[in-house]
Amino acid sequence: MKAYVFPGQGSQFVGMGKELYETSALAKEMFEKANEILGFRITDIMFSGTDEELKQTKVTQPAIFLHSVILAATLGESILPEMVAGHSLGEFTALVVNKTLSFEDALVLVSKRALAMQKACEMNPSTMAAVLNLDDKIIEDICAEITKNGDIVVAANYNCPGQLVISGSINGVNIACEQLKAAGAKRALVLPVGGAFHSPLMQPAALELEAAIHATNFSQPICPIYQNVTASAVANPEEIKKNLIAQLTAPVKWTQTVQQMIADGATSFTEVGPGKVLQGLVKKVNPAMEAASA
Repeated sequence: MKAYVFPGQGSQFVGMGKELYETSALAKEMFEKANEILGFRITDIMFSGTDEELKQTKVTQPAIFLHSVILAATLGESILPEMVAGHSLGEFTALVVNKTLSFEDALVLVSKRALAMQKACEMNPSTMAAVLNLDDKIIEDICAEITKNGDIVVAANYNCPGQLVISGSINGVNIACEQLKAAGAKRALVLPVGGAFHSPLMQPAALELEAAIHATNFSQPICPIYQNVTASAVANPEEIKKNLIAQLTAPVKWTQTVQQMIADGATSFTEVGPGKVLQGLVKKVNPAMEAASA
């Protein structure tokens, strides 16, 4: 079975999507529709803006979603998914490709999600850090102890064996980095991100997104999505909604998702969107697995 996976925040680059726009009438039409829905010309920032402009959460998230979803649309019938998954934001792309959400509805949700997350970041200055080569359990225990003492820090992204991202208050993450290095982590490096994604600090954004998700039409998907929150196959639209809302404050179980997809019969992984981050992670989860870009 062929699995399709879709990247999240961090895969953006200036010039993304430009070639698609210039070579495909369908892509051009979808990009222009997106400019209209968003109320600003996101294509100008994507194709020829600055890194700083592109790095704003309210731009980054729709930009990555658009690049991925429009690339998938131009591939047309050559993409016939039997299973899909997306890393964080990428889950929205996966839901368009498996026909749960329309392109327009998903873009509106992605934009609302990005704005809500940006607002939550401004309310509580916070950050994330990548931890390398330390057992997950040790990381979880250290984070739990720090949180118990009043500074929020949690395991946020289980990217692949030996690579876990933590998320929380600036003080909580800084304390955790020191303790994790002392516990034997090869590296504990604060990331250049706007806030503590996939942590309890995103609760205000989750509440905003919840209202938007409940007001959106979710159809029966043509194939299951393996969601970040459960790391298992989901095909029930109501369950998909619930997991999408929980995703903002819950960890991204990417390692577990890839393992489950393989256990359920995935024979190859195709990454659709900017960058090559996910195929690298798939290879780290299972070096024998075939992984490539669309």
